[in-house]
Amino acid sequence: MRLILLFGALFGHIYCRETFVGDQVLEIIPRNEEQIKNLVQLEAEEHLQLDFWKSPTTPGETAHVRVPFISVPAVKVFLESQGITYSIMIEDVQVLLDQENEEMLLNRRRERNGNFNFGAYHTLEEISQEMDNLVAEHPGLVSKVNIGSSFENRPMNVLKFSTGGDKPAIWLDAGIHAREWVTQATALWIANKIASDYGNDPSITSILDTMDIFLLPVTNPDGYVFSQTQNRMWRKTRSKVSGSLCVGVDPNRNWDAGFGGPGASSSPCSDSYHGPRANSEVEVKSIVDFIKSHGEFKAFITLHSYSQLLMYPYGYKCTKSDNFDELTKPVVEALTGPMTLASNTHLPLN
Repeated sequence: MRLILLFGALFGHIYCRETFVGDQVLEIIPRNEEQIKNLVQLEAEEHLQLDFWKSPTTPGETAHVRVPFISVPAVKVFLESQGITYSIMIEDVQVLLDQENEEMLLNRRRERNGNFNFGAYHTLEEISQEMDNLVAEHPGLVSKVNIGSSFENRPMNVLKFSTGGDKPAIWLDAGIHAREWVTQATALWIANKIASDYGNDPSITSILDTMDIFLLPVTNPDGYVFSQTQNRMWRKTRSKVSGSLCVGVDPNRNWDAGFGGPGASSSPCSDSYHGPRANSEVEVKSIVDFIKSHGEFKAFITLHSYSQLLMYPYGYKCTKSDNFDELTKPVVEALTGPMTLASNTHLPLN
């Protein structure tokens, strides 16, 4: 085992990429509020460097946490001492990441014939090229709008779907958390679906006849590139944090809505660091400025990965929004038929 870890670390050093050899993902099931409280305290222990993919909220519901190799023994001892049930979901995170890398390389070889694979992960450059291809293939419907640049000066390009005229609009973005690659891939699939099916699909046609759609496939381009080239688990932006050696801000905690409240961290080294002030991140401010200047957005939708949740505003509190029933009814009916939804702002989509 030590030999495997040594070779893994050496491989990462040679290619300047952080490795996760020996990291495990645990599935934890707290049985009561006291155990949830213990897990929250465990999450706050920064020296353990725990990465909660699904945080504990309700007794009986599972929590998922990536535990660095060096912290695995201590975390397991703690859980066992508190009588908290757990199991190993992923034995070695790096094994899965290596498989993912192999699949990406294989996909690139397959795409040399020019066929874009919407079921695969792509680099930022490949995404940008496919956005240009969609504009070229559907010039009367799709255009590209630049709303600004990232901290490291990468363009933030939005696809605009419009049949002309001044219309109210829908905003859709993806990849605000860098490592959530399936969201960037999903956004490209959605873009192709909208462009290809307008005039054929009644729902898409009806929407675009009355509204415009603005789609930002990569909201956090610096973080996305870093996650693909340096650290697969990178989540934040890449901005410099004054007075700290740690880098980046969680852009999804940087909005001027409940800023600094529950679910956000004031520690610059945390993956959930909210930043020095609301809208401090140029990526977030670019979106805010564009939305405000347009003035007629009727919906704002953000794609995330993991947890299988449909989440409504606002994430920093547990009370329902005023139009909760209006938002929920069409989704529930589309999935299951007419029904009454329990009072809950998080709807599992298993």
